[in-house]
Order: sequence, then structure tokens, then C-alpha cells
Amino acid sequence: MLSAIIVAAGSSERMGFDKLFALVNGKPVIAHTIAAFERTDCIDEIILVGRADSLGELRKVVSEPTKVKQVIAGGAERSDSVRAGLDHLNPKSDFVAVHDAARPLVTPEKITRVFEVCRTSGGAATLAEPINDTLKRADVDLAVKESVDRNGIYGMQTPQIFARKLLEEAYQLVATKNVSVTDEVSAVELLGHKVVLVPNHDFNFKITYPRDLPMAEFVLKQRAANK
Repeated sequence: MLSAIIVAAGSSERMGFDKLFALVNGKPVIAHTIAAFERTDCIDEIILVGRADSLGELRKVVSEPTKVKQVIAGGAERSDSVRAGLDHLNPKSDFVAVHDAARPLVTPEKITRVFEVCRTSGGAATLAEPINDTLKRADVDLAVKESVDRNGIYGMQTPQIFARKLLEEAYQLVATKNVSVTDEVSAVELLGHKVVLVPNHDFNFKITYPRDLPMAEFVLKQRAANK
């Protein structure tokens, strides 16, 4: 059984408003994200984790029938939110997918692909984008210090999918060491466990700036037109 934890920790820091409720093609960003997991055959349940003050709005986005079984409050950090989600999973779930709610362009096909790689490659896989830009390392004054070899460099995306026991063990170690991690791959890395990358060449960017909204709308309209 595969469960999905969708982390809906929206922030208005860069947008001036909660980006998860911004409209794209007439629906909130978070609604597109949930819909992708609703349409994924291998997903059995969804746990939606958000800020305590946004739970009412999140529940309004969820439509019936739905795989969303619970809408719960997360914590101050992403790791706190994911741990909260893990505590609410169905006991029968053997695998768990963690996804940023602000990535509304994920598709059922990509979710399924990552799950299959996770299931057959040791219990840890993530969607990732090959880096094509020229990379430079800068000093404190933002002067170029050196070039960075981009060979084998990937930007982490979500979903990140793991055997449930593995992810639980990883976050136990995070708590024990009292370290900060920015994603689940980083947590599992602390165990020394292999994580397999699933290269993604399609759009799956995170809504971060206002400019991202019209781009996401364009992508979704193009996909609909090409069906």
C-alpha cells in the first residue's frame, strides 16, 4: 500500500499571499496537486499536512469522493510536517510518497514511475531534474570564485518515495542528531542508504514567485490541448 503525504506549508514571503490558494486555470494550486495524486492508481490514501491556520481552507479544496483521509497541522520545519504525516498513515502502508504541494505540474505517470523505481531498487527514489545551466561558486561579495562541474548534478524534485520503515528510521536519526534537512533524500542519506534518481525532463517546477503562476497555467492548458 502506497500513501502520499502532501506538504502544504504555503508561505506568503515571496508572493505576498499564500501561493497554494492562487488560482491556476480557475483552480487553486493545491487543488491541481491533489488531483494528480487522486488520479494515480498506486496511491491508496493522501495525508494533507498544512499550517494550523490554513486547515479550514485546505479542507474546502478537498472534494468528494477523495483519497484525502486526513488534513492535519504540520510543524515549524518541513521535517516536522513530514513526521506529523508519518504518524497519521494507515498502518498497512508499506511505502510513502512525500510531495511539495506547490508543485502542481506533477503527473500520475511521474508518480507511478518513481514508485516503481523505489519498489524495485531498494526502497528509495526521487524525481530529479538534470542541471543544464553553467554553475559558478561565488564568494561573500558575489564575485565568481570558480566553476562547478555540472556533470552528474541534479536538482531534487518531488515526489520522493520510500519504504515507510526506512523513512521513519531516517527521521528518527534526524531527531536524534538534531540536524536540519531540507528534504527526505537528505534524511535518508544520513543512514547511508542508496537513493535512486528518476530523471525528469518535463515541467515540475515549484511555485515560488508570481511569475511562476502564468507559466504553470500555460503548461496545464498545453497538456489539456494535447490530450
